Amino acid sequence: MTAHVATHAGTTGASPTGGAGAPLLDVRGLRKHFPVRKGLWSRQVGAVKAVDGVDLHLAEGETLGLVGESGCGKTTAGRSILRLIEPTGGSVHFDGQDVLGARPDALRAMRRHMQIIFQDPYASLNPRMSVADIVGEGLVVHGLVSGRAALADAVRDLLVKVRLDPSCVNRYPHEFSGGQRQRIGIARALSLRPKFIVCDEAVSALDVSIQAQVINLLMDLRDEFGLAYLFVAHDLSVVRHISHRVAVMYLGKIVETGATADLFAAPKHPYTNALLSAVPVADPRRRRQRIILRGDVPSPKNPPPGCPFHTRCPAVMDQCRTEVPPLRVAGEGHSYVCHLPPERAPLG
Repeated sequence: MTAHVATHAGTTGASPTGGAGAPLLDVRGLRKHFPVRKGLWSRQVGAVKAVDGVDLHLAEGETLGLVGESGCGKTTAGRSILRLIEPTGGSVHFDGQDVLGARPDALRAMRRHMQIIFQDPYASLNPRMSVADIVGEGLVVHGLVSGRAALADAVRDLLVKVRLDPSCVNRYPHEFSGGQRQRIGIARALSLRPKFIVCDEAVSALDVSIQAQVINLLMDLRDEFGLAYLFVAHDLSVVRHISHRVAVMYLGKIVETGATADLFAAPKHPYTNALLSAVPVADPRRRRQRIILRGDVPSPKNPPPGCPFHTRCPAVMDQCRTEVPPLRVAGEGHSYVCHLPPERAPLG
């Protein structure tokens, strides 16, 4: 079931900045390969290509939805951008600074402006720390407040921002519901006044009604503080509501990117079309033809040659099995990687 979010008008148009100027986040050729080792000497015999050449860009105040099936590399990409996982290759520039080449001190300062909201709102919180300690830890580490009274005031202000009762500062994570724990995680991410937040499946573990509340909260915070989000999710209805642009990921690669309205109205890649066909339609009079993909997702340890989607694609051609598909432009800001030209691409 999908969260129904109705208090916002939606963000299905172009990015707030219109793509002008240098992006806040610029990711090029990002790779993360996990080595596969065997034998007594742990000799590397292969690699799991979880992320294999991802290009992304994100403007200030923009939300980019990153979608795809489980195991496609979405979470690994988000964590690699923040260097919570060390990438194998590529480049990441944030606000003009080289993230992957930064030394520890520079990276620590940079991380004040790059935060993450984790999927599991319980496992991501230390059960031995109170709410005051969890939310205030970053403020102390980065020296943003001086004195216990100032710290207590800052924590209470953050709890009010995420719509929690500030009187709960001395309680512990197990005393809260899942939605309340996720709000604590949001307050922690917000405490350093970041410019960019990776939302790693931030609402997927919550009840449907709570999903709507948290999504609306994230949108309000984005508007108030000018935040940029990389919104990692598999629920396309939620992504459609919160995102300015959408990037579709399959087997470690981005296969289609475009403004939300364009991509949902006229998907060009067969994989995107299949994903959209699975989204429930609220109107019972409308029927959407479901596209059932055949077979399983190939192993990222041994991806197929040519187009990685050709083993499941309903529009597969001979050249798909041997040739890497080109990057095609379907309109302003809308591109996809496929052998099908725009005039032959499927429509949603």
